[in-house]
Amino acid sequence: MSTNRSGHIRLTSHPGAGTPSRFPIRWGAVSARERGPVIGTVNAGSDRNAVGAHGGAYALYRALAVSSGALNPIARPDLTNTAPVVDLGPHPQWSEPGRIVSLDPWGHRVNADFRAEIAEGLDIRPTIAVTRARLTIAELDEAVALGRLKVDGEIIRKSGDVAVTKAAIDPVWYLPGIAERFGVAEDKLRRTLFEQTGGMYPELVTRPDLAVFLPPIGGITLYIFGDPAAVADRRRTLTCRVHDECNGSDVFGSDICTCRPYLIHGIEECVREAQNGGAGLIVYNRKEGRALGEVTKFLVYNARKRQEGGDQASTYFERTECVAGVQDARFQQLMPDVLHWLGITRIDRFVSMSNMKYDAIVDSGIEIGERVPIPDELVPEDAKVEMEAKKAAGYYAERIPDAAALKATVGRKLDD
Repeated sequence: MSTNRSGHIRLTSHPGAGTPSRFPIRWGAVSARERGPVIGTVNAGSDRNAVGAHGGAYALYRALAVSSGALNPIARPDLTNTAPVVDLGPHPQWSEPGRIVSLDPWGHRVNADFRAEIAEGLDIRPTIAVTRARLTIAELDEAVALGRLKVDGEIIRKSGDVAVTKAAIDPVWYLPGIAERFGVAEDKLRRTLFEQTGGMYPELVTRPDLAVFLPPIGGITLYIFGDPAAVADRRRTLTCRVHDECNGSDVFGSDICTCRPYLIHGIEECVREAQNGGAGLIVYNRKEGRALGEVTKFLVYNARKRQEGGDQASTYFERTECVAGVQDARFQQLMPDVLHWLGITRIDRFVSMSNMKYDAIVDSGIEIGERVPIPDELVPEDAKVEMEAKKAAGYYAERIPDAAALKATVGRKLDD
């Protein structure tokens, strides 16, 4: 098997270990060519201009495939016929300073914008893919049977399948922008990322010239219902749900939380909006267990159920903090980036009760009209503790039950 190995290992833990790339990145440029490609492949040699590797956490599986002999380490992807099925962008937000810092807005156009370089053998890879699909969801069949939705032959097919345009997005962090977004010095951010990952990425501290980081975390999947062009068109109504992953509920239907019911409710609202001539959008973020992970989440479940007095709204957030040291690690400051990538300036109907998501979106300059809470009848019995705690902690609701009794114990400041 051919390899690109030399006779020695090049360490990146010492300053001066790297050679400046031929393709410097000018983040926020008005075109892909001015901005430059994001190159995170080991095959690129000195042309590599990003810390980390393509594929996020899946880069390690690629390493295993190479180690086992199943994958040639110098193999390059054949990008023939992989172009997006619809044109998305460019939008003005792509070049507005500080607007997008956690993804590459040009990441789906690699094969078009850098065709010549790829043809010459430079290993440049997309970080975004856009395709079409059909969804089969039992709850939507029920909505059709009960008359809440209709089969129109375009959005909902006669078979009951729902047509969507979907996009997969890998994270691409522009470190100066990330630091500014969180209000910290860039060198402090770099050092903390290096130390808290066990020193996995020495280039974070030894290569300040590399401003882009491909972090080993989950990405985002977008599901667009209706005409994708309607998403950014203020003349047409947009319904949107931003949903953070919950595998236990979303996939397996666990009833301890409202995640799947709210997700399905959001999808139904999106389908209805698309059928009415607008557009629906589901933003699905891989942030399992409030970005604390599923192991931590299950430990918290045990702690909540086994504490004296059983599961209680008054100790809902405290139990998480006792186990994880923090109540929530999602930090929604980066979340609106994908909305700006789509060119969104207004969400007419926001299917969420989260104050953190709402505040992050509005603070980023996007208007929100109506906020759509989950109907009470969709909240599982075992999830009512969570819902009451979240309402008391600031979740949007017309009524905040028992706020006076809970406000002192949920760890959040509430307005009476």
